[in-house]
Amino acid sequence: MHVIVIGAGVVGVTTAWYLADNGHEVTVIDRASGPAMETSFANAGGVCPGFAGPWAAPGMPLKALKWMSQASAPLKIRPRADFRQWQWLARFTANCTDARYVRNKARMQRMAHYSKACLVALRQKTGIAYDHASEGVLQVFRTDDEMEAGARNAQVLAELEIPHQVLGPSDLSAVEPALAKSATTFTGGLHLTDDETGDCHLFCQKLAALLAERGVEFKFDTDVRTLTRDGGRITGVVADSGTIAADACVVATGAFAGEILRPLGIATTVYPVKGYSLTCDLSGTEDEQAACAPRSSIMDEHSKVMVTRLGSRLRAAGVAELAGFDRRLPKTATQGLLDTVRTLFPDAADYARPNFWCGFRPMTPDGPARIGATRFDNLFLNTGHGSNGWTQACGTSKVVADIVSGRQPEIEV
Repeated sequence: MHVIVIGAGVVGVTTAWYLADNGHEVTVIDRASGPAMETSFANAGGVCPGFAGPWAAPGMPLKALKWMSQASAPLKIRPRADFRQWQWLARFTANCTDARYVRNKARMQRMAHYSKACLVALRQKTGIAYDHASEGVLQVFRTDDEMEAGARNAQVLAELEIPHQVLGPSDLSAVEPALAKSATTFTGGLHLTDDETGDCHLFCQKLAALLAERGVEFKFDTDVRTLTRDGGRITGVVADSGTIAADACVVATGAFAGEILRPLGIATTVYPVKGYSLTCDLSGTEDEQAACAPRSSIMDEHSKVMVTRLGSRLRAAGVAELAGFDRRLPKTATQGLLDTVRTLFPDAADYARPNFWCGFRPMTPDGPARIGATRFDNLFLNTGHGSNGWTQACGTSKVVADIVSGRQPEIEV
């Protein structure tokens, strides 16, 4: 059957891949000029199933209130006259209990590890290259409290049989030698040895090119206005270029899903949480880069900033702002990001010429993405991945493709 996928970010492109792999005729529509031009464009670069978990955690509301008075806090809530923002915050707070955190984390962990296996299988099948590496992700701690929390997290990882290593301060440089040059001190670290890194934007470009070769149609620079329906079924997509008939439709537009779904009476509880990143070229010779730049990816727990090596570039990403669709790049946020990465790796990159960016994480108040069927027989969702889109895209997309195809997904959702 003919399936329309709305959205050409990493979730939309991987959805198209698995639908096409199931034998469907697929059309992908996106208002941007190419694949992965929104949230997937310059994210942190980590494929981190070991870190998958909800932001709605016990104690988070109190932390968020304290951070509101700090200019460089990792989470900033900017209150707006927006009912959806306050509704989302109320639901987020309600999920910050021990019981709900454990349940939601288990759901996200199950999907994230399945997704990583799907990504590896896709890579092996296609030979696709996207500046990826499989050196693990190292979480570093600067305070005793952070180290204690890391030790508790390690116990959870052990219960879930997820490979990891708890490291003391003197062990960090064995995993990431460049940390020896850091301008700060650490109390320890947690190494997720099976996690990966890669350029999400490059991955999407390469996968979209493969899909086009296999007959998948991409309609870029095309704005979806509405979905047509007949009773309980979607009949097509009305775009600025005309109407396209469809046997089924998958909405994979991340934080922008509400624009399409609200007119149909479907509430996704997805809210945009703004994040920032910078990308710099590595500096020096290969030997100098080996000594000064990270091998893989570092998650600085203190600042909530992730720093990742992507080939010959350094990517740093962090900060979370609840401020609607505000695309401004304020100096406080960009300078804070730059200061953090220079503190961790002072000689790694050409910090005089950083490329700053911001995007909108499609966050649900409980954490897990919204995937699968809707009250319309042939309308499906694959949205709300939050900060785990790159980590969970292949898994949720394969599940959605199976559901669209009338198959039983390989994991419980």
